[in-house]
Amino acid sequence: MCDTMRAAVCVRAGGPEVLEIREIPVPALREGWSLVRVRAAGLNRSELRTRQGHSPNVRFPRVLGIECVGTVAASTDPALPEGTTVAAVMGEMGREFDGGYAEYALLPNSLLMPIETTLPWEILAALPETYLTAQGALDALGIDPNGKGRLLIRGGSSSVGMAAASIASSRGIEIAATTRRPDKMAALTAAGVDHVLLDGGESRAPKLREIWPEGPDHVLDLVGARTAVDSLHLVRRGGTVCVAGSLSGWTIREFEPIAMIPSGTRLTAFHSDTVKGAAGAPTLQRIIREIESGRYRPHLDRVFALDDIVAAHRHMENDAATGKLVVLPSMRHVGDRKQLADSRIGSAT
Repeated sequence: MCDTMRAAVCVRAGGPEVLEIREIPVPALREGWSLVRVRAAGLNRSELRTRQGHSPNVRFPRVLGIECVGTVAASTDPALPEGTTVAAVMGEMGREFDGGYAEYALLPNSLLMPIETTLPWEILAALPETYLTAQGALDALGIDPNGKGRLLIRGGSSSVGMAAASIASSRGIEIAATTRRPDKMAALTAAGVDHVLLDGGESRAPKLREIWPEGPDHVLDLVGARTAVDSLHLVRRGGTVCVAGSLSGWTIREFEPIAMIPSGTRLTAFHSDTVKGAAGAPTLQRIIREIESGRYRPHLDRVFALDDIVAAHRHMENDAATGKLVVLPSMRHVGDRKQLADSRIGSAT
């Protein structure tokens, strides 16, 4: 292993251009932590907001990345021998300490989820944050595992939205989903959505009532601040709204719960930080098995090289993706299919 590594460093708050590829020292192992060779890292909008300067207590320069998958290069935990395949999510990765936009990441042992799989690295990297969030949000909503009920997903063409659609459709749930982009409607149908609604910013109530006169039983709101109150009036009386995304920001301004939550309607939330480390490992392993069996779909939009991290962030910021964006540190050029084909779990590269 070399003494230095390549990393995408966010040098200051700003646009995508503040992400610079630099050669920096490989982090030194310390007690309670493991050094992970990052094979792939999923991109998330929270990293976009951190890059823009909206995450509190983040000091620059910083290697961003709230999730990654890879292999243990060295560890202080005997239960994590060298070569173990692991995933890591949240736990202040890419905020309080450097994250997954690098060839190596020094991560707390408590954050690592040992897993077994033969999936390609880029597919595996598309799962942890996305599918753990989707599964947790559906659990928070109380989705019937036996296929009963109606689910509305707002922000359906996001990576979490498509993962939620995949899980819910596999259970036989009837699904409606919104998107602002007509060119993403077919992808939602392919993901298992029964009714695709174009979202122009206004309430979805008239169109939704044509489909479900009483409203959906559940609303998974991934848009967040801009639509949460409207979602409370879309769901049927006694139904549940779960806010599990923040595509439109974190704060609902002038929110008055008694006035804005209809009587008997439930409002909840899900935060993926609750399924990190050992708490999330069994669920992630089950999700991986469902992907391997073909029951769930991974919904990978595009794979980028680390060198092209600026282009990746522009793609994300422009809402161009339908599904998950992934970065492969070992890939030098976008579209290098040979390197992509060689980047497989268990490979020596």
